[in-house]
Amino acid sequence: MLRSLSPRRRLLVLGLALALTVAAVAGLALALHPEVRPRPVAGALVPVLLVHGYDGTPAEFDRLAALLGAAGRPVVRVALPDRGTGDIAASARVLASAVDASGAPRVDLVGYSAGGIVVRAYLDLPGRAAAARHVVLLGAPNHGAEIAGLAASLDPGLCPEACAQLAPTSSFLARLNADATPPGPDYTSIWTARDQTVTPPASAVLAGARNVRVQDVCAASGVGHGGLVTDPLVLGLALRALDGTLRGAPGPADCATLEAAGAPSRG
Repeated sequence: MLRSLSPRRRLLVLGLALALTVAAVAGLALALHPEVRPRPVAGALVPVLLVHGYDGTPAEFDRLAALLGAAGRPVVRVALPDRGTGDIAASARVLASAVDASGAPRVDLVGYSAGGIVVRAYLDLPGRAAAARHVVLLGAPNHGAEIAGLAASLDPGLCPEACAQLAPTSSFLARLNADATPPGPDYTSIWTARDQTVTPPASAVLAGARNVRVQDVCAASGVGHGGLVTDPLVLGLALRALDGTLRGAPGPADCATLEAAGAPSRG
């Protein structure tokens, strides 16, 4: 049949046949060796933004950031203005800028202590909750902290703006709790019964969230407020929440596994 074609048409037909043969061989190679398929690049992974607490620094998250990095997760540690002691709404806008700078269509968020309230204030901004996937709060004073209320009543000069906003009777928290968990992400609030900073400790319980008291998982846990960013059990819970594998309410049967997941790497 090729002899009946002009030399030019004959070259076109042969070229097309060669291209089809190459495509077929490539497809067979992919089928036989799936490991040669293109893999997602690290930048395509959902980044985790970590938000420190009142009068804190991003260094609070050294251990969690190391564990996330070892798992291949991109991590952004957000430094809040005035170390998180200023207007929480302003801190939420700084977090929004950090999310935008990541360039990611979706993000995961972790907020420790008052940083959890910053995360919630960020999610309260128009359109922001829809772009969040997993939200993890560690000892967040969702219904206020008695110490903040006491400071505000005794000497307002010793209670910066964020302190006053964290008082149990603050209008800021009342407005935020009117829609406690805006639709979009799933929420996990992790807290300890031995919290002596956020009191009462159950202030961390958030309507619409998966609420986990660490003593319900490991009854002997003595972790306090400051330990919520270093304790292996808490970090194990946070890691599972961030990868979407924390199902239901974990209990005593999960204690050892979760502690191992959050333990420092020996490598």
